[in-house]
Amino acid sequence: MTQREKIEELLLKNKGIIQTSKIVEEGISKTYFYEYVKDNNLEKLSHGIYMTRDAWVDTMYLIYHRCKQAVFSHETALYLHDLTDREPLIFEVTLKTGYNPTKLKKDGIQTYTVKSELHEEGIELMKTSFGHEVPVYNMERTICDIIRNRNNTEIQTLQNALKQYVKRKDKNIQLLMQYAKAFRVEKILRQYLEVLL
Repeated sequence: MTQREKIEELLLKNKGIIQTSKIVEEGISKTYFYEYVKDNNLEKLSHGIYMTRDAWVDTMYLIYHRCKQAVFSHETALYLHDLTDREPLIFEVTLKTGYNPTKLKKDGIQTYTVKSELHEEGIELMKTSFGHEVPVYNMERTICDIIRNRNNTEIQTLQNALKQYVKRKDKNIQLLMQYAKAFRVEKILRQYLEVLL
């Protein structure tokens, strides 16, 4: 397989989006790749990320590639889990405490921080509407995050998410309570659940 064929295969596999780092992993020289980018009018989306002219921009996928530790959370995660019918106006991600989110905030992304030991709790991979996999907190973790951030969340959004959650067959109340304890929202969560269950 030629270098050109490898690049085209990667572009096809990733729905028209390609990273310089993946090219290097495949043993293709950067020089050859940048010639390919120029000759084929690939568009630069971000540092080291390019796309074909006919590809759709998957903003969530780009956010993930710009910041590998970003986990989609809060109302963005509610939307991905079908716990709200309101598409998020801005994307929300959670990062480890200590990460500098200035560039993300500049691009209109809402960022939250959490201690390193809690950052990894409840991460799963989900597909964006464009079919790319990105890290998202599971339903139980997301509900706890929404409760923790209840002063900045519409009460109706929280109530609707909990109503949708308790109707789900794939809910895990035990895991939800475990997260509630870890994130210190157990008492508030119990009050909501008493009304709904």
